[in-house]
Amino acid sequence: MGVANAWRFSLISANLASLHQQNGCNGGTNKQYVLWRWRFYVSQRRKIPWSLICGLMLFALGLISLFTGHVASDLEWYSQRLKDGIVRRHQPIDIWKSRYSKYYHGCSERRKKFPRARSERSSNGYLLIAASGGLNQQRTGITDAVVVARILNATLVVPELDHHSYWKDDSDFANIFDVDHFISSLAKDVTIVKRVPDKVMRSMEKPPYTMRVPRKSTPEYYLDQVLPILLRRRVVQLTKFDYRLANDLDEELQKMRCRVNYHALRFTKPIEELGQKLVMRMRSMAKRFIAVHLRFEPDMLAFSGCYYGGGDKERYELGEIRKRWATLPDLSPEGERKRGKCPLTPHEVGLMLRALGFANDTHLYVASGEIYGGEETLRPLRELFPNFYTKEMLANEELKPFLQFSSRLAAIDYIVCDESDVFVTNNNGNMAKILAGRRRYMGHKRTIRPNAKRLSALFMAKNQMDWDTFARKVKSCQRGFMGEPEEMKPGRGEFHEFPYSCICEKPVTDEEHTDRDHHLDKASAHLIAKLQSKDREKKGEKKFKKKGLVEEQITSVHIEGEELFPD
Repeated sequence: MGVANAWRFSLISANLASLHQQNGCNGGTNKQYVLWRWRFYVSQRRKIPWSLICGLMLFALGLISLFTGHVASDLEWYSQRLKDGIVRRHQPIDIWKSRYSKYYHGCSERRKKFPRARSERSSNGYLLIAASGGLNQQRTGITDAVVVARILNATLVVPELDHHSYWKDDSDFANIFDVDHFISSLAKDVTIVKRVPDKVMRSMEKPPYTMRVPRKSTPEYYLDQVLPILLRRRVVQLTKFDYRLANDLDEELQKMRCRVNYHALRFTKPIEELGQKLVMRMRSMAKRFIAVHLRFEPDMLAFSGCYYGGGDKERYELGEIRKRWATLPDLSPEGERKRGKCPLTPHEVGLMLRALGFANDTHLYVASGEIYGGEETLRPLRELFPNFYTKEMLANEELKPFLQFSSRLAAIDYIVCDESDVFVTNNNGNMAKILAGRRRYMGHKRTIRPNAKRLSALFMAKNQMDWDTFARKVKSCQRGFMGEPEEMKPGRGEFHEFPYSCICEKPVTDEEHTDRDHHLDKASAHLIAKLQSKDREKKGEKKFKKKGLVEEQITSVHIEGEELFPD
């Protein structure tokens, strides 16, 4: 049974010219890479000599070089990038590690010309921040708070964490993060203090001015609306501070976001030590392991507006939880699932992983709070992956000091998920985005996000196909959702998930260049074999003629995705 999607390849004229130059003028050494054919016909059916064609193309390239400053080598570079992209999309994927991750690294260093932070005395005032939400939502707010303080040339007071949200955790910043490291590591970017000095507070005629800025506010908004108040009142507090700064910023400010998120925000020693102990215990049982963030807790399901077949009991229970968010609109559960907005069930996550090729003996670390439906909901996943572990199973007594603090428990899960060989998200929430971005920054470690929009339809039809067909279709659905470096594109999604300004390509040595070309050449040979096989099966080709004129025909090749994604 074939996969519905077909891949169509086309080529812009400059790239096509370069490829034919290599094919026709260089003795055919790169002939295996050319997937297109030109057919030329005249009314007398006489072929135009290749020497004339090559001469015309070289003349055209000369004109391009003369008038635009580009040379033939540039076109060869573009053609090579196109070939690399085609081959990479159709290579068999190593499910444990991207073969291209070694060519990239995180780069968030300050440029020498980037001005140092203003001192506390010369700053424009003190900025108080009240973060909002759970641990990872607050993490985005803390990261953006540092950047906003820089924009305002303000002294930042260590942010205040949310004690009143759904999670009701009364932990302070210093209970979760190493506050001294936070202050010292960012000293060149922003001046940070633990509190507003008493002298300043006593000198103020009015209490700190409190305001809430709109979501995704631009730097200009802060300069126009917040700075004048800060200069007048000396201390300003911004409340509900989550996603209150625009996604697209100047590159230096984006790099500062990375310095905060990936370097300055370090967990406290007790949290870090326990998290690393759990990682070591997982590695003592298996060389490699997967961490899955199930996010199948009652609050998540209620917020999503999805339905999972639990009848009136489920509708009532999740409906009661949903009332906590007064502004949520009424949603169609079926419509939300079709749109890919519903988390997969634990059973569906297990089926996806097995279809991708992870074996029954793979070790799973499951990061989650209270699963809706309890053990009955988890049972199918345990059957698919018997080596199933949670933080509660790995650290019973050691976990007791943290049990009353949801954010500290989430921090422990964060550490294990970050250190895992493969991280699997089950929604596009805050932890999923934050960890996906961090893992890209730390070397493009394999991060799998289910393509829920396509997978939901596939799961509904799974009983109508055999396992091999289902597995091929899952692999097809997951292309572009496996955490490959090529998925990183400027402007795509949230910066916290795709920190493109902070990821650089490593200089490639001659040996690495040869190794990379070897991988591409092997995959290219496999691809060409498939194309040639398809070509031979064609029973005829249409010939386009124009009386007395030469006409070009570019043959588009259609290949079913499953055939180019071998097991």
